[in-house]
Amino acid sequence: MTIATDSPGNQSFASPAMKPRLLTRRLVQVLLVSFGAMTSFYLLLSTVPLYADAIGAGATGAGLATGVLMLSTVGVELITPALVARLGKRRAVGAGLLLLGAPALALPGSTSLAAILVACLVRGAGLAIVVVVVGAWIAEIAPRDRRGEALGLAGVVATVPAVVMLPLGVWLAERVGYPPLFIGGALTALAGLLAMVGLADVPVESAQQHKQPFRMRDGLRSPALLRPAIVFSATAMAAGIVATFLPLALGEASGELAAIALLTQAATATASRWWAGRYGDRHGARKLLMPSVLVAAIGMSAVVVISSPVAVLAGMALFGAGFGMAQNSSLTVMFERVPSSGYGTVSAVWNLAYDAGLGIGATGFGMVVMGTGYSAAFALTAGFMLVVLFAALPRRASHDHSGTAWDVDRIGRRGSGLE
Repeated sequence: MTIATDSPGNQSFASPAMKPRLLTRRLVQVLLVSFGAMTSFYLLLSTVPLYADAIGAGATGAGLATGVLMLSTVGVELITPALVARLGKRRAVGAGLLLLGAPALALPGSTSLAAILVACLVRGAGLAIVVVVVGAWIAEIAPRDRRGEALGLAGVVATVPAVVMLPLGVWLAERVGYPPLFIGGALTALAGLLAMVGLADVPVESAQQHKQPFRMRDGLRSPALLRPAIVFSATAMAAGIVATFLPLALGEASGELAAIALLTQAATATASRWWAGRYGDRHGARKLLMPSVLVAAIGMSAVVVISSPVAVLAGMALFGAGFGMAQNSSLTVMFERVPSSGYGTVSAVWNLAYDAGLGIGATGFGMVVMGTGYSAAFALTAGFMLVVLFAALPRRASHDHSGTAWDVDRIGRRGSGLE
């Protein structure tokens, strides 16, 4: 038995025989674009900071490499919905793949932190365009009563590269050097262009049905979108810290442990993100948001015992599980609260929360750890996640069938541009 959604928030039961097809040709093409882009992203996410450290930039330079990448992504995500409205999804994604892949070809010859940061800046812009458009495309293509499952599948496709490329990049950097990794990161992004052959823009609900379109500023002013986005952003901050600093915290002597720990985190995040999508379609995604952050915070607190391989691996397993659930539940909840004309804005707001969290987490942690050490800084990260969770709880919870504190009102007409 599955849950079918007739309109945002209204659920009815449908038999398995009535389930619409999920894997259409268009969806597969979009998933392949996502796979190529995220393979490029994750292959270089940990190796570029290590390279910055290797050329003498230290922990601060390593943090800046990730920080500039993600802050550039955040800045471009703010304007991506307007860019897509002008260019269309297909051309916008093509430009994004070029911006993501081409600068990586310049990294092998970069011997200064400034050159590395410029490449990260351009790559961040490309990443922003791709992730925002892909997120909206998935929501538009997927059947409404299987949207959570589709987002879960898209999450698997996006995080399988994390499972493989995050640890593989660290492992290969010690064995083949950085230039082959950077060239590989460029080619995988550019290969995504091949998947776009024959892929047309997907028509969506016309914004002319409303007096005003659902713009980025409307999404950023809506508590119904901002609360889940902010809570998810706290887990993304921790993810940026893990990807950037866990290999450095464990030290060169524990390179294999770092690779295994990153693999563990990425694998559990992938599995839990897919599971959360299926669970959310049947029982409601909002029920998972608070538990997901709690599990992630517990996992991060275990990494405080940085000298214990068991604690590190267990912590990364728990953190990954919580992070994956938070990814799917927050995004699904946000899509439920807007009409289809607002999917691009929701994707931009969610990715803004994701990438701002990654960038701020890596940059801030790099400054804090210089004065506290890694164990104390990891403990502060876990505490911060809990503070954000409870600070973002709605002051007044609605009392509908699910009975959770996250059942706040959807986008209202007042001030939303939908009236």
